[in-house]
Amino acid sequence: MAHPRGFEPLTPWFVARYSIQLSYGCVAGTFGAKPGRPATPKKWILPDSRIIAAATAQGAGGAAIQALFQSTNAADSLKRISEQAGGNIMRIGAPKETKNQEYRAGLTVESVAALIADGHEVWVETGIGGGIGESDADYREAGARIAGGPAELFDRAELIVKVKEPNRQERQLLRPRHTLFCYLHLASDPEQAEDLLASDAVCIAFETITDESGALPLLTPMSEIAGRMAVQAATHFLQKRNGGRGILLSGATGVEPGKVAVIGGGVVGGNAARIALGLGARVAIIEKFPARRTQLREQLGPDVELLDSTPENIEAKAREADLVVGALLVPGGKVKHLIPETLVKKMQPGSVLADVCIDQGGCAETSRPTSHDDPVFIKHGVVHYCVANIPGAAPLTSTIALNRAILPYIRELADKGARRALDENIHLRRGLNICRGHITYQAVAEGLGLEHLGADEALPLI
Repeated sequence: MAHPRGFEPLTPWFVARYSIQLSYGCVAGTFGAKPGRPATPKKWILPDSRIIAAATAQGAGGAAIQALFQSTNAADSLKRISEQAGGNIMRIGAPKETKNQEYRAGLTVESVAALIADGHEVWVETGIGGGIGESDADYREAGARIAGGPAELFDRAELIVKVKEPNRQERQLLRPRHTLFCYLHLASDPEQAEDLLASDAVCIAFETITDESGALPLLTPMSEIAGRMAVQAATHFLQKRNGGRGILLSGATGVEPGKVAVIGGGVVGGNAARIALGLGARVAIIEKFPARRTQLREQLGPDVELLDSTPENIEAKAREADLVVGALLVPGGKVKHLIPETLVKKMQPGSVLADVCIDQGGCAETSRPTSHDDPVFIKHGVVHYCVANIPGAAPLTSTIALNRAILPYIRELADKGARRALDENIHLRRGLNICRGHITYQAVAEGLGLEHLGADEALPLI
């Protein structure tokens, strides 16, 4: 029998976990194609007669699978079958995002189908896919159950998968049995940290999970999008009617192009620079690591100016720039204000400061979080664009990219449970920010001025 991740022998557990799709009405066919989402063949689903026949050949497994189809509660029957066969059922819940103009979804229909195929139970809050063109009916077809609101979803689920940090209501719904998996950015959010500590839940942050190279694989896709969109948004606010200088970054025939200064040459900064160069702007990147400057030269070519991160270089480039992009990163922590208020006062009137690292406190002393509804404010004549969830404005692209990155980790947490998954995967363990009332990531603790317990020491508490 074909399996989405390869091939498996026809064991009782294999038969049991795949039959759950039939109990939800997922018969052979495809999920409908939509813009940005091709049709997904459900080739791994057997007709019910074949499942029952195959299960019957397994002896005790066959008897158990027949009980599944005789039961009015297929999910509970499957859980009993899986426990007998040595499998693990996780109840996974994905609430609808509530942050201002946040249209991304923690789970796509395809991700739900994969988790259901793995034998897990998935709950999504009604309306979760509205921003990406996926209806409740699409999620039901994939095997999900629909919760009428956050209270029902949190009551049903053990593993909570979100995009952005939980709001106050959601934080009050967290219990010690929950594992929360999403972007958290706790170092600059003491109120959220206090609530999560009080919940005694296990809280794993996308942004501090690492890979073998030391990179941040769950932060990278959103950083790419945020860097690109920051320049796109800034061009709008550089227009005179929007408070800007009234310039076109590309310039025109006989007119000099605009100047862009990017503070930080990581994923956000590199992508911001790429878009600005593509528009024809003159771009300078200020980056402290020589090896990264060499890499950026190879990636972006000879037209970009690359400078060491010194106060002198930052001041010189910020004062002459039409657009400054704040693209600093301290994994899990707060960034330094490399642009003090005294420097903002010296910037050109009508210039734009796009502070992409605002969810880590911002690189400018004058920055404060804004929203897509009210994205800018003007301070000392400088237009500040400090939206904390920039990729939320391009939810289809962002959700697909994010789900491709997070799904392997969700599967690992679901298949093994939080304790075993964290114990066996050091890269996932680096995402553990809060555990049973303890901060378990040093940069978060330092940002909040609190003590921390090492992740390794915290694991026995789960």
